[in-house]
Amino acid sequence: MVTEFGWLYVALVTLLFLPWAYGVVRFVMDLKNVYIPKGRQYLRGRKRLKEEKREEEERDDRERQLY
Repeated sequence: MVTEFGWLYVALVTLLFLPWAYGVVRFVMDLKNVYIPKGRQYLRGRKRLKEEKREEEERDDRERQLY
């Protein structure tokens, strides 16, 4: 027979597990919906800046060659 302490222990462990599980789920959802898209946006921006810098350098080289 399970004692009252056993039932209390199971109830408390369950109550402590639920917020922990919720936190894990929210963390995964935040990764998927916030951090991964922002990381992709950051990488796209860096790539765009590199391309703009390269194009500007090529334009400067062409101008120098003309003069």
